[in-house]
Amino acid sequence: MKATAMSGQETSLVTDYVLKILGLDICADIMVGDDMRRGISGGQKKRVTTELLTQRFGHRTSFSERYYLMLVGPAKVLLMDEISTGLDSSTTFQIVKCMRQMVHIMDVTMIISLLQPAPETCDLFDDIILLSDGQIVYQGPRENVLEFFECMGFRCPDRKGVADFLQEVTSKKDQEQYWYRRNLPYNYVSVPDFVQAFYSFHVGQQLSAELIVPYDKTRTHPAALVTEKYGISNYELFKACFAREWLLMKRNSFVYIFKTTQITIMSLIALTVFLRTQMPYGSLANGGKFFGALFFSLINVMFNGIAELAMTVFRLPVLFKQRDFLFYPAWAFCLPIWVLRIPLSFMESGIWIILTYYTIGFAPASSRFFRQFLAFFEIHQMALSLFRFIAALGRTQVVANTLGNFTLLMVFVLGGFIVAKDDIQPFMIWGYYISPMIYGQNAIVMNEFLDERWAANHEPTVGKVLLKSRGFFVDDYWFWICIGALVAFSLLFNVLFTAALTFLNSLGDTKNAILDEEDGKNKNKASSGQQSTEGIDMAAINSSEIVISAKDAPKRGMVLPFEPLSLAFNHVNYFVDMPAEMKHQGVEEDRLQLLRDVSGAFRPGILTALVGVSGAGKTTLVDVLAGRKTGGHIEASVNISGYPKNQKTFARVSGYCEQNDIHSPYVTVYESLLYSAWLRLSSDVNTQTRKMFVEEVMELVELKPLRDSLVGLPGVDGLSTEQRKRLTIAVELVAKPSIIFMDEPTSGLDARAAAIVMRTVRNTVDTGRTVVSTIHQPSIDIFEAFDELLLMKRGGQVIYAGPLGRHSHKLTEYFEAISGVPTIKEGYNPATWMLEVTAASVEAQMDVEFAEIYANSPLYQRNQELIEQLSTPPPGSKDLYFPTEFSQPFSTQCKACFWKQNWSYWRNPQDNAIRFFMTIVIGALLSK
Repeated sequence: MKATAMSGQETSLVTDYVLKILGLDICADIMVGDDMRRGISGGQKKRVTTELLTQRFGHRTSFSERYYLMLVGPAKVLLMDEISTGLDSSTTFQIVKCMRQMVHIMDVTMIISLLQPAPETCDLFDDIILLSDGQIVYQGPRENVLEFFECMGFRCPDRKGVADFLQEVTSKKDQEQYWYRRNLPYNYVSVPDFVQAFYSFHVGQQLSAELIVPYDKTRTHPAALVTEKYGISNYELFKACFAREWLLMKRNSFVYIFKTTQITIMSLIALTVFLRTQMPYGSLANGGKFFGALFFSLINVMFNGIAELAMTVFRLPVLFKQRDFLFYPAWAFCLPIWVLRIPLSFMESGIWIILTYYTIGFAPASSRFFRQFLAFFEIHQMALSLFRFIAALGRTQVVANTLGNFTLLMVFVLGGFIVAKDDIQPFMIWGYYISPMIYGQNAIVMNEFLDERWAANHEPTVGKVLLKSRGFFVDDYWFWICIGALVAFSLLFNVLFTAALTFLNSLGDTKNAILDEEDGKNKNKASSGQQSTEGIDMAAINSSEIVISAKDAPKRGMVLPFEPLSLAFNHVNYFVDMPAEMKHQGVEEDRLQLLRDVSGAFRPGILTALVGVSGAGKTTLVDVLAGRKTGGHIEASVNISGYPKNQKTFARVSGYCEQNDIHSPYVTVYESLLYSAWLRLSSDVNTQTRKMFVEEVMELVELKPLRDSLVGLPGVDGLSTEQRKRLTIAVELVAKPSIIFMDEPTSGLDARAAAIVMRTVRNTVDTGRTVVSTIHQPSIDIFEAFDELLLMKRGGQVIYAGPLGRHSHKLTEYFEAISGVPTIKEGYNPATWMLEVTAASVEAQMDVEFAEIYANSPLYQRNQELIEQLSTPPPGSKDLYFPTEFSQPFSTQCKACFWKQNWSYWRNPQDNAIRFFMTIVIGALLSK
C-alpha cells in the first residue's frame, strides 16, 4: 500500500480501486479513441466517469491518466450529470454503489443526475431532488418520496420503478394513470400545486426549518478555507501541461509526419519548377522569376501552419472545461504549445531551405542562406501563432475557418506582392503596415536582391531597382527590422491567443430544444392541427399485458407493402488486428477476437433485444450483421429468408438506426422523411403514393405534430433528443425496410421519453417487420416490451438466446435452474438481475462458464433447429434481386440533392451573408 502511494507513481491505490470497481482495469492504458480511431468501447467511454471526464481530456489520453486527475484530487463536492448514459444497469449499479461508499467514508458531497435508473440503483441514494418545469417538487429522504405523492392521491404501481413513476407523475399527459383515489374525481395537479403541497408536507417543513437557521461560521475549520486559486505552483502547472502536450504530440505524431512530408513534397515541386538552370540573374528581366520563387516559398511555409487552426479548435472544449474547473490557467495551456512548436518550425523551415535554396539558385553566400532560414523560421512561427489566435477567437470550426479565410485573403491582398505598396490607396496604407506578411516578404526579397550579384557598377543597383518597383525596402538594416517585426507579431498573437482563452467562453452552450409537441407547434407554427398521442398510457406496452407473440400481434396495414424477411446467422466470428498496446504487454497473437461463435435468428413481427455489459460486442454484432464493418476479418454464415446474404441487395431491404442521430439541421421533419423516401423507394412509386407513405410513417412514429419543425442542431435548437430518435427511426422506415437494426434507441433519454420511443419501436414491429435493438439500462416496462432476448457476455459470447415470457419468467427460470444462481427478488428489474448473476466475478466465484452452459442446453439445440429451418428457402420463394444498384436513376438523385441543398442554403442566411461580405470586401480592395 505504501508503494502505491509513493511520489512519482502514475497511479495510486485509489485509482486502482476505482478502475477495478468500474471494470476498466482491462483498458486502463488503452487510448480512448474517437470516431476515426479505434479505442475503448462506447460503454467504457461513458464510464470514464461520465461526460465530465470525456470532455476534460483528449481522445489520446489513457483512462488511468484521466481518472487519476479527477478522483485523486482534493475535490469534496462532485456534481455528476447523467453518468449512466450508455451503460448497462448492472454497471450503473456498481458505479453508484462505489460513489455511495465514497460519500459515506470520505465525507464527500455528491449530486448525481440519472436517466432511467433501475429501482435497485435508485434505492442506493440517501436523498432525492425531483425537478419539474424548473421547480423543486420534492427534496428530501428517498424513503418519504412515495409517501408524499400518496398524500397527493398518486400511488406507484407494482413492477414500476420509483424513478419512472416520479418522472411521469408530474406530467399532464401521464399523471392520471397513477390516481388511486377512485372514490374521488381526478383533477390535474400542476407543478406549482405540488411545490406548495411539499412545503406543507413534514419533509418540506423540516427543510424550511433547517434553511432558516443561519450557518455557524465558527464551526468551519481554518484548513477548509482555500487561499490559492490553483492546487500547485505556477512552475508545477507549466510542467504538468508541458508533459501532457508532449505526450499528445507523440500520440498524434501522424499529423506532424504528414505536415513534414507535405512540405518536403512541395519543396521538391518548387525546386523542379524554379530550377537554377532556368533562373539567370543580374538583370531586370529576370527579377520577376525570383520574385515568384520567393513568394511561392513564402506562401508554402506560411500555409503549412494552417493545420494549427483545426487542431486548436478540436482541443478547445477540453480547455474550457478544465479551465472552468480551475485545473490550470489559460497561459499554462498556451505556453507549452508555443514552446513545443519551435522545434517543428525549425525542422520544417530547414527542410524547405535545404531542398530549395541552392537548387533554385538564390544568392550563394552562406550568410544569405542562414538569413533566409531565419526569415522563414520567424514566418512559420508567426503563422502558427496567427492561426492559433484565429481558432481561439472563432471557437468553432465553421467560424474559425471563415475568419481564417478572410484573414488570409486580407493578408495576401495587402502583403505587397499581389498589389504593390505604391498601388495601394492612401486610405488603405495602414492595412499594408499591419499585415504581418509584408515583413516576411520584405525580409526574403531584400536578402536576395541586396546581394552583390544583383549589384551593377552604377547606383541604384539592379536589385534596388527591382525592390523599388514593388515598393519594398532597399536598405539592408530593414531586414533586421522585419525580423524583429515578425518576432513581435508572433509574441502579439500568442498573447492574444492566451487572452482569448482566458476571457472567452465556449460557443453553443445555450440549448433551446423543443420539449414536447405542443411547444413545437407553438414555436414553429406547425400547420397540423392534430393533437399529439404522446400521452397514451404506457400500459400499451406494459410487460404485464402485452408481451405479444408474433403470431398474435396485430399487423398494421401500409400504403406500400413490404416483404417480411427473417435473418439467421450461425457461428459468427469477428477478428481485428491486435492493438499495439496489448502487444507491448506481451500478447503474442496477431488478431483479437471480438465475436466468438455467435448464433441466432431474428424473425418478422418479433422485437429482439440485444443486451450485454459494456464491451460485450453488441454494437459490433449489429454492425457485422448489417454489413457496416469495413475492417477486420469476418467468419459467418448469414441467411436472409433462407438465401445467403448479399450485401448489395441486403442494403436495399434493411435499415440501421444509429446511436448518434445525424440529420440535416436546416430541413423540416417532413422534408427529411420526404428526401429519404425520394431516394430510397423504388422508381416505380409515384409522387402521390410516396407522400401518402411518408404521412403514414409520420403517423406511425407520432411525428405529425412536428411536421413543419426544423430539425436544428443537437443541444442548440430544434428537436429534442427523444424527437430526434423518433426521426431517426422514421427516416429508415420510409425506405420500406423489412429488417431494421437499432443501436441503443433509448440512450440519453429520461424514462418518459424512452417510453415514447419504445412505443414507436413497438408500432414498427407490429407492422410485421424484423426489428433488432441493442439497449442499455432498460426499465422493467421497457425491457419486457421485447419479445426475445440475445444476451452476450464480455468476449463476444452468447449466454442466452430465447423468449422473455410474461414478466420475464422464461429468462429467470433458465438462470435460476443453474446451480448457485440466486433467485430474483420481488419487484427486481430482470435486466439488472441477469447482468448481475452472469457477471465475470460471479462466474469466477461459482467456477462456471455461462457460455458453455448455454451451448450444452436444450435451448441452444432448439435455436439451432430454428436457424437451420430459417436457413432453408421456403418452397416457391425467390432470392432478393434488384436490377440496379440504386433505387433512383442519376437524374432523380441530382434533383433530390438539389432540392435539399436549396432549402439548406435558403434557411442558413448567415453562411451566405459571410460569403457575400468576403467577396465584396476583397473585390473592393482589389478595385482600389
